[in-house]
Amino acid sequence: MFSTSLALLLALGGTQLAAAQAQQPLAALPYTPSLDPAAMDTQAQPCEDFYQYACGGWIKRNPVPDDQAHWSVYAKMMDDNQRYLWGILDKLATPTAADEPARSANQQKLGDYFAACMDEAAIDRQGLAPLKPWLARIDALSSRQQLPALLAQLQQANNNARFFFQIGAGQDFADSSQVIAFAFAGGISLPDRDYYLKNDAKSRELRAQFASHVAAMFERLGDSPAQAREAARLVLATETKLARAMLSRVDKRDPYKTANKMDARGLQDLTPGFDWAAYRQALGVQEAPQAYNVTEPKFFKALDAQWRAMSLAELKTLLRWQLLSSQAPNLSTELVQQDFAFFGHKLNGVPQLKPRWKRCVELVDAQLGEALGQEFVSRNFSPELKAKTQQMTDQIEAAMAQHIQALDWMSQGTKTRALAKLHSIVNKVGYPERWRDYSALPVLRHDFNANVEAGHRFEAQRQWAKIGKPLDRGEWAMTPTTVNAYYDAQMNDMNFPAGVLQPPLFDPKMDDAPNYGNTGGTIGHELIHGFDDEGRQFDGQGNLKDWWTAKDARSFNKRAACVAKQYAGYTIVDDIKINSKLTLGEDLADLGGMLLAMSAWKAHTANLGLQPQDGLTPEQRFFVGFAQWACSNDRPEALRVQALTNPHSPGRYRVNGVVVNMSEFEQAFSCKPGQKMVKPESQRCRIW
Repeated sequence: MFSTSLALLLALGGTQLAAAQAQQPLAALPYTPSLDPAAMDTQAQPCEDFYQYACGGWIKRNPVPDDQAHWSVYAKMMDDNQRYLWGILDKLATPTAADEPARSANQQKLGDYFAACMDEAAIDRQGLAPLKPWLARIDALSSRQQLPALLAQLQQANNNARFFFQIGAGQDFADSSQVIAFAFAGGISLPDRDYYLKNDAKSRELRAQFASHVAAMFERLGDSPAQAREAARLVLATETKLARAMLSRVDKRDPYKTANKMDARGLQDLTPGFDWAAYRQALGVQEAPQAYNVTEPKFFKALDAQWRAMSLAELKTLLRWQLLSSQAPNLSTELVQQDFAFFGHKLNGVPQLKPRWKRCVELVDAQLGEALGQEFVSRNFSPELKAKTQQMTDQIEAAMAQHIQALDWMSQGTKTRALAKLHSIVNKVGYPERWRDYSALPVLRHDFNANVEAGHRFEAQRQWAKIGKPLDRGEWAMTPTTVNAYYDAQMNDMNFPAGVLQPPLFDPKMDDAPNYGNTGGTIGHELIHGFDDEGRQFDGQGNLKDWWTAKDARSFNKRAACVAKQYAGYTIVDDIKINSKLTLGEDLADLGGMLLAMSAWKAHTANLGLQPQDGLTPEQRFFVGFAQWACSNDRPEALRVQALTNPHSPGRYRVNGVVVNMSEFEQAFSCKPGQKMVKPESQRCRIW
């Protein structure tokens, strides 16, 4: 069933053998304990560098794989999950005669999608053929009046954020029970607007490399070198103008800056040269949404001015680039490699493209994620595991209630409203109660690009169908296989997919200390997001509403500023410091989450007479279990990208930056004043 033969494996040796074995599907998820003594560096002093103490062994033995920009306990777990899902999909793609009648409709879609994606020879034979109908439509554009309809068609069938802007569905900031249309800025290729605006040597060099990449891609479309260079100059100049009109990532964290509700007339007034009625008609949407939230009005004004300033030929050039860059990862090997050479290698420092199977698993998860999630959950997520997670969540929420009641800086009125919000949070564990219906998504066994387009179209239509309807509070924004978790401020819910509730993150075989330090810390982290600098601005129903007294808000901001100041002093790479205004929400959640997890664990294990294990006291096991989820290695290029784009601090500071503020840590490891992990009480940052 699998492509690599035993004879080939035996012919390989050493590293090659290990690499070949790593490319094999898994029949079961591998087991790694949630506290692994071998991952530690016991030569390091915990009170000097706790991260090194807890993770030094892991860091030494886990270099970044050639197809990755970053490697961590989370990333390795995701990789193991992908290999396991590969095994499921491979079997569904190659059923025996006995299996065929038993496959459900969803299983057949999963298998056929994966089979079409894995047929690299057929994709290579097609070459540019999947682009040709779209290129012909772009070439046929004869007036600006035709642009709205063409953009609608392009956005529906492709990665629509690449095409100037994006329209989707979202909750009304003022009434979270209603779903309205959202208009988002788009149209830039680099990960953040600052790549276009910064003028340091590395930024200028990267822009020059980007222009060379764009020119090379235009040559793949048949342009002459001179034409390709001119097209690349136009792309870079236009994207730079759009970037100047965008909000920074820090500004986007302020919901009041992105809450700009207006009716259809208001959106039309922002872009008088663009016919939104024609755009909707091309999508098959007959009635204009009653309300839009335009997250960046300044951007849409600039976009309209840009459209007006460009000639029809220049518009076509931009559309050709947007189409090509959107589709390139799914085309022939030559184009995939060309796309990776810049976005993977030059931008993130990754030496090697991910293997085909991994990219196909990621696509299936992106476009048929809940169907794939059903397969994962049925094999790996028991009712007992769900109940244990729910119990831990209840305990951490109870700890949060106690912490709120004990605050000396918050008034009783704000406490009452905070508790009301806390008790309104909905906890979603494992998977949705109602699975997504994929019956309207066609999947072909032998046409990969048609499947990708159909997946984009299915999702675009699903989003439009939600607009103007009451909110479905049961919907998830992550697939069940995802190794991650999230809090949604407008839903006021916490979501823990089945994929993140597996060893080594949640380990039913392990004692409670590392589980509460790890998964308990994650639950606490997501809970604190409801009360961090951004989440605290939403009430218990998910509405953007100020429920704080002015005095309490000032007290909160003063304490949050302590955390921001602390993290601003940490270096990411070279001379680049953490942008603590960008990471503040996550830093607050890391710190507050650990305080809640510690309280919940203490309450859960009170009077149990816990004993040391593996040479560690129970309290030490709690902290090492917490730290080991964050063990990681990063490429310097990837760290530079993260410095601009990632709202999370690097793993080292997500550990050390937390424990220096916890007296419980100092007591657990008998730390003394003057050691690096010790702060004077007066300098510790603590909100909750």
